[in-house]
Amino acid sequence: MSRLAALLLFALIPALPAWAQNLAPAVEIQQAWARATPGGAKTGAVYMTLINRGADEDELVAVATPVAGEAHLHLMSMDNGVMRMRPVPAIDLAPGATVTLGPGGYHVMLTGLRQPLKDGDSFPLTLTFAKSGTQKVEVKVAKIGAMAPDTMGGMQK
Repeated sequence: MSRLAALLLFALIPALPAWAQNLAPAVEIQQAWARATPGGAKTGAVYMTLINRGADEDELVAVATPVAGEAHLHLMSMDNGVMRMRPVPAIDLAPGATVTLGPGGYHVMLTGLRQPLKDGDSFPLTLTFAKSGTQKVEVKVAKIGAMAPDTMGGMQK
């Protein structure tokens, strides 16, 4: 190796950590899971934890999966004792924030399921963020009625 090439290499070494950090997605997706559905069900829900590890605000703006005709961001809330579910255009992620999508709150609503979601199966989900681009995640299916991912059954932590 020539001296010039060696000098260039040594000059670039301090920049490698910043370059590598830019390769990692700013938003980390953990424990993506769904509940199993009964045979004739046409709807389902996906839950997960989103962690914004970046220095900028971001938003989850879209979701898609081949297991359903449509996938939308939703929020379930209680209003004077009445459960309400409504679509939301995005889920905000402040810098350093952790947002949990779970039963009784934010979730991904699946409509037009092409087949039942079965306990132990998994399926792909694509998430689109306003600034961080798209990420694909594998969604693990837990038991019907589960309130949390089945960590004993090998679901990701």
